[in-house]
Amino acid sequence: MLQDKLGLIFGVANKRSIAWGISQALAGAGARLAFTYQERVGDTVKELASTLPGSVCIPCDVQKDEEIEAVFRQVEEEFGGLDILVHSVAFAPREALDGRLADTSRAAFHTALDISAYSLIPMARLAFPLMEKRGGGSIITMTYGASQRVVPKYNVMAVAKAALETIVRYLAFEGGEKNIRVNAISAGPVKTLAARGIAGFSKFEEHARKTAPLHRATEAAEVGDVALFLCSPMARGITGQVVYCDSGHSIMMMMAPDLE
Repeated sequence: MLQDKLGLIFGVANKRSIAWGISQALAGAGARLAFTYQERVGDTVKELASTLPGSVCIPCDVQKDEEIEAVFRQVEEEFGGLDILVHSVAFAPREALDGRLADTSRAAFHTALDISAYSLIPMARLAFPLMEKRGGGSIITMTYGASQRVVPKYNVMAVAKAALETIVRYLAFEGGEKNIRVNAISAGPVKTLAARGIAGFSKFEEHARKTAPLHRATEAAEVGDVALFLCSPMARGITGQVVYCDSGHSIMMMMAPDLE
């Protein structure tokens, strides 16, 4: 489905990352990928990337414009263009998740919105001309249902995800004339190492499993398959959308009563 396609992945930290599940799906369909990494997880990302033929690894701190620019320069040198961009990056200071949203500091708010939402904007700006050279492309980011409904302890990250979804719609509008599609995947709770750092995550996952019509938690591989679809020609008419991959949890108001 993606033979000869070229992709850039932001957000792989380890083998449990949603971004890695997406990477495996895209590479399995024939795409050649470049990965960015933070220095603290560089060895892990390089080891994972080495399992996918033709992969490239580039260091990047998404809070530094010069490093984002350097990534796209190297991708252009290595690939010549770009078909796929995956933005799977999010972070908020722990203290901004443990307390109340009302107690969020200006600094914590800025950090969460800068990394989790704003970072997609410069990435898209630099990806657009590389995708235009290839006749178009697909940009995907990751969101969560807390952008629409209250999830206790998610706090400022929910605000960041809501901002991110708005950014998706505007970028989809701006990229459309160049045949560049921009979409978000809203996944249910996935057992990543980062997610486990959120207070009460195990309860979120348990509730989602019990409430969701499919009665199971979301797996990174499932998200990867949705990303593969959105990056493929089969999704050529889909842009500016939030696509849910959460076993149906988002359609439920509360747990269905036991009818037996």
